[in-house]
Amino acid sequence: MLPATFKLCAGISYRHMRNMTGLRKNALAAIHHELNRLAGPGPSNWISQVRRSSLLSSRIQEEEEYNEEEMSYVKQGENALQKAISILSEQDGWTVETVAANGDKVLSKVLPDIGKVFKLEVVLEQRPDNLYEELVEKMEQMGEWNPNVKQVKILQKIGQDTMVTHEVSAETPGNVVGPRDFVSVRCAKRRGSTCFLAGMSTQHPKMPEQKGVVRAENGPTCIVMKPCADDPKKTKFTWLLSLDLKGWIPKTIINKVLSQTQVDFANHLRNRMANNVSMEMAYAC
Repeated sequence: MLPATFKLCAGISYRHMRNMTGLRKNALAAIHHELNRLAGPGPSNWISQVRRSSLLSSRIQEEEEYNEEEMSYVKQGENALQKAISILSEQDGWTVETVAANGDKVLSKVLPDIGKVFKLEVVLEQRPDNLYEELVEKMEQMGEWNPNVKQVKILQKIGQDTMVTHEVSAETPGNVVGPRDFVSVRCAKRRGSTCFLAGMSTQHPKMPEQKGVVRAENGPTCIVMKPCADDPKKTKFTWLLSLDLKGWIPKTIINKVLSQTQVDFANHLRNRMANNVSMEMAYAC
C-alpha cells in the first residue's frame, strides 16, 4: 500500500495532473489512511467516515486557491510526510545506536537512495497537544531553549499545514562540525490525539545560500507524538532524522553527532516543558 500511495502523491506534483480533481482526492484519501494507521486504532482515531468526506472537500477547495509555487511546497511537504510514514511503518532492520540511562533510545537503519536514518524513541511527561504547541506553533522560539539551534525563521506559510523555514544550527563542541543552515518545507498534521511534523529540504527565493555557511540538506524527517496507551498524560515521542551535513566529515563522526543531537534534543525539550509548567504555576499564584 505504501509504495503505491507515494507514487499517487508524487504524481500530482506534475502540472497537468494537478487539474485532475479525482486524482487529488484519491491522493489525499491515501495520505489520511496512512496517518490513521500510524496513529493507531481505538478512541484516538482522528475522524469519522462522514467527517472525513467533508474534510477532503474542504482541502481540495483550499488547493484551488494556491498558486503554482505554493502548490509545489504543499506537495513537497506531503511527500516528505508520506516517505517518513513509510520508513517508520517498517519495524524490521533497525540497529540500536545508543540507550540513555533514562531509557531514551536512538536507532538507525541504512535505506536505499536515502542513506543512514536515525530514529529517537522516548516517553515525555507531557500531552501531545502541549508538545505540538511548543514545536509547531512556537517553532521560532526553539533557539531560546535548544543550544544546538541558533535560529529558526518561518519564511512562508501556506494554508494551515505547510510552511517553509530557515534553520541555523550551532557548531558542535570543539567545532568538530561547524554551523550549518537548512531551508526546509514542513508539513504539520493533527489526527485526533496524534500529531505529526514532517519535513525535507527545499529552496526558497528569500533564502539563497549564505556566504560562509554550509547549506546542509535534510529529509525526510518526521516527529510523531502519540499519547501513551497506559497514561494519556504522557507522550510516546518518535523522531525520524535524515541529514546530509555536507563537507568532508567522517561518517563515524556524523553518526555520533546525529545520535547525540537527538538525545540532547529530548533533554532540552523536557527542560523547556518543565520551565513552562513552572511559569504557569507562578502566574497562577
